[in-house]
Amino acid sequence: MPIATPEVYAEMIDRAKAGKFAYPAVNITSSQTVTAAIQGFAEAESDGIIQVSVGGAEYASGSTIKNRVSGTLALAAYATEVAKNYGVTIALHTDHCVKKNLDSWVRPLLELEAEQVKRGENPTFQSHMFDGSDIPLDENLVIAAELLEMSQAARTILEIEVGVVGGEEDGHEAEINEKLYTTAEDGLATVRALGAGEKGRYLTALTFGNVHGVYKPGAVKLRPSILLDIQKAVGAEIGKENPFDLVFHGGSGSTAEEISEAVDNGVIKMNIDTDTQYAFTRPVVGHMFTNYDGVLKIDGEVGNKKAYDPRAWGKLAEAGMAARIVEACQQLRSAGTKIS
Repeated sequence: MPIATPEVYAEMIDRAKAGKFAYPAVNITSSQTVTAAIQGFAEAESDGIIQVSVGGAEYASGSTIKNRVSGTLALAAYATEVAKNYGVTIALHTDHCVKKNLDSWVRPLLELEAEQVKRGENPTFQSHMFDGSDIPLDENLVIAAELLEMSQAARTILEIEVGVVGGEEDGHEAEINEKLYTTAEDGLATVRALGAGEKGRYLTALTFGNVHGVYKPGAVKLRPSILLDIQKAVGAEIGKENPFDLVFHGGSGSTAEEISEAVDNGVIKMNIDTDTQYAFTRPVVGHMFTNYDGVLKIDGEVGNKKAYDPRAWGKLAEAGMAARIVEACQQLRSAGTKIS
């Protein structure tokens, strides 16, 4: 199936971990960005993950409506239909749900998916993220344990964050300081609270200096070696090699070396948003500047319908974003690894 079943999603993660590669997880906000993301994965011959943030969900529902559940389901419905034509497997994920948004977003989605499972259907989404980075770790893990139980009923995978990602995303901000580095003690606390798979599978975003957005060289100090240190410490405690399925947040703008080391240390999913936003918008800007006398009705003229037709610049935007996703697949080594 073009949209991964729970079993296929688990297989995707297992294949990435065994093969030392990771999937780009691309934020989408519209039908155009959904198409661009799937096109990029198809061109790279890579399976992939597309994900919806709370802001993206609200926008997709109608910018004057802002219904995050209906926007999320609308994007999933579009992706489910369109993905049938591209020959790659796509997983659907919700991204960065902080505590205050759980009751109006992820919990309702999990409840809907649990009902789907009771009817013998597959859940609409394959995973959901709870971002507890803005609350104490103890509280973070208590909520995560409750959501992991709900995820089991919905046959989905939970993603959690242990540590803090700097910068800003959807109104949530964090300073760039020592709090951006998860410790081995944090990792051990996570396994003690959530188990090592026996209570349900989960993905873990351990932070190693990650920052949302793009910064000039030197502003962000990534230390991917932290991931290996935590894997070893927790693995020694529970007798399991590389116990965590890791997620790399704030991946836009990272160097090829940093990405490679993170993947070597257990990252199987890397979020990418800022870079793909720019890759989508930049060709549109070029089109508008180059065809300004066609997209604008200057000096009483009528302009050029072929220039201001949204499909003209929309195709360029989709191609630009798709090309950036191909680059991400190559960096993460997922290019050419598709299941189908």
